[in-house]
Amino acid sequence: MTIRIRPTTRNDVAALPAIERAAAGCFRDFPALAWLADGVVISAEQHLGYVERGLSWLALANDHPVGFILAEAHPSSLFIVELSVDLHSQGKGIGRQLIACVAEHARNRGLTALTLTTFRDVPWNAPFYARLGFEKMTTLTPELRRKREEETAHGFAYETRCAMRLPL
Repeated sequence: MTIRIRPTTRNDVAALPAIERAAAGCFRDFPALAWLADGVVISAEQHLGYVERGLSWLALANDHPVGFILAEAHPSSLFIVELSVDLHSQGKGIGRQLIACVAEHARNRGLTALTLTTFRDVPWNAPFYARLGFEKMTTLTPELRRKREEETAHGFAYETRCAMRLPL
């Protein structure tokens, strides 16, 4: 299988909600989070905004879309909004390649870190990011505090989530 990462185009956007929905299927194995498998995904219209800002990348396996990553610029970091890899393509290093692509983009913009928020105890969340060098943050930037507050407002239990940072 040949994996290629490239910037997402307008023509790719229609495929992205289905990839996110398929990726969320792995939450069915966690009873407390199973509702995420059928939860709201990022709309095609929202994806277009990331494409237009140059903050969306697509993973292709043999030229077929299988994953994506979205980012948001913060003052000193690039915040990973969403990383989704189709359930059947997980475990093949595609997420790592997407993160490496975003890290390179951040370095080229003169940013000093990647940041994200994620579940503390879900194996493909905080433990996965920790293996890539991300560290849990104890002091949050104003932007990350807002992200954590938004998550709580959307029904995520505050204590189940964490913010993480990868120095670049």
